Amino acid sequence: MGDPVLHAPAGMVEEVTDEVRSLVADMFETMDAAPGVGLAAPQVGVPLRIYTYSYEDDDGEPWRGVILNPELWMTPLVPGEPDEDEESEGCLSFPGERFALRRSERVVVTGTDLSGSSVRIEVDGWRARIMQHEFDHLDGVLYVDRLIGSDAKFVQKIARKRGWGRPGASWMPGVDDLEG
Repeated sequence: MGDPVLHAPAGMVEEVTDEVRSLVADMFETMDAAPGVGLAAPQVGVPLRIYTYSYEDDDGEPWRGVILNPELWMTPLVPGEPDEDEESEGCLSFPGERFALRRSERVVVTGTDLSGSSVRIEVDGWRARIMQHEFDHLDGVLYVDRLIGSDAKFVQKIARKRGWGRPGASWMPGVDDLEG
């Protein structure tokens, strides 16, 4: 939180190069070490429209991939306050905390994979939440930026106390154990 790359729109991936493939491999490694269910390139300091995702559903079925230059369509939000137990999420850019946030229940994401093939993902529930969360990162939005009221104030208090919100603050997933 605070690093300029996290608060600005990311640029399009113009060409899949060895450098992009290496970045994606590093992103998967970082996401897994954290551990996290998604990671956007801006979270590792790279202002490109790329994110990885990895989630195991209640039946133990894995769901994992990468999407470049995604576009997102979502159903309208259901009105009301988010449920603390069912709609809380966290973020590797604001580690160790979880806050309830209302998200669309269903989304469609299109983009490309590392081979340049078209990708279309149509999901609901937690998978839809992951897609929206990671897509937000590509537009320079952290999930804590979407919080309102007392949660928003609490986030600012935590950020000040921990020295976050300034450029250059970082942590190493799998090493610093801030997400646990």
